[in-house]
Amino acid sequence: MTTTDLQTALAEFFAPWVQAMGLEVLENSPHSVSVRLPNTGAMTRSGNMVCGQAMMAAADTAMALAVFNHFGQFTPCSTVQMSSSFLKPLINGDGLVTATVIRAGKSLVFGEVDLRNAADGKSVFRASLTYALV
Repeated sequence: MTTTDLQTALAEFFAPWVQAMGLEVLENSPHSVSVRLPNTGAMTRSGNMVCGQAMMAAADTAMALAVFNHFGQFTPCSTVQMSSSFLKPLINGDGLVTATVIRAGKSLVFGEVDLRNAADGKSVFRASLTYALV
């Protein structure tokens, strides 16, 4: 899939509130997808920190795109597990979210997500996800 295909998938297959996050697909490789999470007022809390819920939603969305990318097409899937760690606040900047498919089986896909501060490249959030193929 191309980055354009993946950006189009955001508009076609995700809920309006996910689309409102303004995620931008930056690049992809056979097993990963990277998106930009813009730091907008709608996703921040006091101190201009991106809220944890927005980071988790961005991670989950990027992982779904990585699954689509891995299979080369829209693939119905559902999150069955997400374990996340908040390493430090994302303040006054966009996030760069990279989702990587670690293993794809017949019924489950395992992946990892790293969310970094776009300004300094330091990790602020990590997640491990499992998806069921439906």
